[in-house]
Amino acid sequence: MRRWNGWGEESSGMALPASAGSLLAELLGPSSPLPDAALDEVIRRVPESRLADSAHALLETDAEIRVRHARGQSLPDWLAMRSGEFGVFPDAVARPESGEQVRELLQLAAQLDAIVIPYGGGTSVAGHITPAPSRRPVVTLALTRMNRLLDLDEASGVATFGAGARGPEVEAQLRARGYTLGHFPQSWELSTLGGWVASRSSGQQSLRYGRIEQLFAGGRVETPSGSLDLPTFPASAAGPDLREFVLGSEGRLGVITEVRVRVSPLPEAESFETVFLPDWRRALDCARDLPRQRTGLSMLRVANPAETFTGLRLAVDEDQLGWLERLLRLRGIGEDKCMLTLGYTGSRVSVAETRRHARRVLHRHGAVALMAGRLGAKWAHGRFRYPYLREALWRLGYAVDTFETALDWSRVDGYIRDVEARVADALSAQGERVHVFTHLSHVYRQGSSAYTSYLFRVGDGYDATLARWRAVKQVASEAILDWGGTISHQHGVGRDHVPYLAAEKGELGLAALDSVFRRFDPDARMNPGVLLPGEGS
Repeated sequence: MRRWNGWGEESSGMALPASAGSLLAELLGPSSPLPDAALDEVIRRVPESRLADSAHALLETDAEIRVRHARGQSLPDWLAMRSGEFGVFPDAVARPESGEQVRELLQLAAQLDAIVIPYGGGTSVAGHITPAPSRRPVVTLALTRMNRLLDLDEASGVATFGAGARGPEVEAQLRARGYTLGHFPQSWELSTLGGWVASRSSGQQSLRYGRIEQLFAGGRVETPSGSLDLPTFPASAAGPDLREFVLGSEGRLGVITEVRVRVSPLPEAESFETVFLPDWRRALDCARDLPRQRTGLSMLRVANPAETFTGLRLAVDEDQLGWLERLLRLRGIGEDKCMLTLGYTGSRVSVAETRRHARRVLHRHGAVALMAGRLGAKWAHGRFRYPYLREALWRLGYAVDTFETALDWSRVDGYIRDVEARVADALSAQGERVHVFTHLSHVYRQGSSAYTSYLFRVGDGYDATLARWRAVKQVASEAILDWGGTISHQHGVGRDHVPYLAAEKGELGLAALDSVFRRFDPDARMNPGVLLPGEGS
């Protein structure tokens, strides 16, 4: 059973070492958890649906299903779910099984003058699926029943899926035919193919397979103005690419119902390794050098010293960690060490050559490989379990959240140093500390993403905790703009990033987006308030 007020399955979690509590108390001060609301209590608070009398077979107005589809996974969503103070619930949830039913639902929404919020896996961390107060009723349209592999053109390497297929469903159906999509965001076990397209997702092995925009070949979108079909071409010079309207559209154009993606044969071999660099300067130089040398890696993840320190202490038993650090010191790797995790994917011959090539580059930058395969395998085993860390920390009285951007290489180091200093100081007026750390999750020849996590003590209540989050979010977003980064590299805009989008797109760019949205959705029915502010109340 999926958690109604947090991440993932109720039976799953992420265990912390026994020393985690004392470490957090040392970094941030002792804390106590806030009380959680019970599901039964929240269900009793759900108001009567404004669509209760509509009596349409596709509309479900039961209180519990409305609770379970009311929020995503941003920290404000988390606090709303844990406190039971949701504010707004959808009036109905629809779970169509075909594109025809989606068209029927859009026609029904027009008759009812209802807002429609497309819903994939419910994993949004930017407020995409949170209904805002509105005079119009809200229908959340959940697509997870549209999850089948509909066609596989093996000659072209193009697969067609229902847009609601979750990551494991995509891979299981492809692997049965000898293929993979290779798109593995951290939310992979829950997020959906349509959601990846709608939010311009990036998978952990994008160095090999590409981001979702490289994998997205075409598909179908049902809009209030009609159906938009996107045929597949290997390449085209026939004007602007209409796929770019759909990529990152976040439900504003309509509902993505079918997705055609470029797939690859299953690799013969795959492995991951973790190595250590002596300091951040050499780690950064190495991260820049590896993609420029075209080493053929499928993944490169680079943790700065603060993240290396935190990650090791929250994942490794004290005795094992002490033994590892003693051995590293003998090899010249001390307190400023940085972890690099590398992925090798392909044929056995190409993997062996990639490893040789990468190790030559790593050696030039002073990397030390100690238990590299074991540490890499440990990372791979837990690669989709890190979102469960919020649950474990919450039970100890601490909140954790993230933000991310991408910048040219000339700005990466200065930005990380500056944003970490700003975030660490964001709650100092309240006498509170913030523990902050960063890694590079996706590297390019031009630049890199920068993915920052931060921890802080919960306040004396939910409102105080939300205020702490807002203070950090503001200084972090302002730092991103000051350094010329994108407001989102992989999580989209949603509602949380709307105030910062104008700096990136400009007045004319926002006006152009507004014109496109209104052409497809003249009544501002599709997820209003996401991407662009203020419409559709």
